[in-house]
Amino acid sequence: MIIQIYAFTDVATAVEAAQLGVDHVGFVAGKYNEVPAELTFEEAREIVTALPPQTTAVALTMATKVDEILRMVDAVKPDIVHVSSDLDCVGVDTMRELRARLDKDIRLMKAIPVENEASVAIAKQYAAVSDLLLLDTKRTGFPGVGATGFTHDWNISRRIVETAGVPVIMAGGLNAQNVKAAIAKTHPWGVDSNTSTNVPGSNTDKDIRRIAEFVKAIRSAEGSQENDEVQA
Repeated sequence: MIIQIYAFTDVATAVEAAQLGVDHVGFVAGKYNEVPAELTFEEAREIVTALPPQTTAVALTMATKVDEILRMVDAVKPDIVHVSSDLDCVGVDTMRELRARLDKDIRLMKAIPVENEASVAIAKQYAAVSDLLLLDTKRTGFPGVGATGFTHDWNISRRIVETAGVPVIMAGGLNAQNVKAAIAKTHPWGVDSNTSTNVPGSNTDKDIRRIAEFVKAIRSAEGSQENDEVQA
């Protein structure tokens, strides 16, 4: 199970999280005054270069133009580009162009808002032009897709996991208390946390203790699944 955590703002905390077992270290690359925890390209690049070799660097972008996203990629050099803009800002055709122009070694991930039954078909459309999908919660008043701290309908998420045809990371209000249930319900390739692993009351500072608890809960869930399979 891949563990992905957002949104780191300093090198030391990002490296410590990686050492705790976080597989995907995420950060917001680009200061567009859209979301909290935005970094300059230079600051984001510092995190990328400091991470251990086994850790995947994931750059979330709120840019909507292909050329601007590619400018970020050239400066930051992440392993994964996470496009978190609303679907009407970055459509399937834009994602297709971006995938065609990105280096083949860089994976492309699109955030999909899980809202209703139509989300299943929408996810399949974006899966055709993405290497990964991230399922998250969309709420009015929050820019882009995600970072709301709220869960969504896991039944719909499970259907997307089963039909998308690409690896799916589950996000949306996950924490150490509910992530085991989310994994059991949706069987994703990975799970993601942002708000629940922040310092309480902050939308920019990560809490290492909460990150460690999140990682521990996921590894415990994996152990339970393995025991169930053996008994079966």
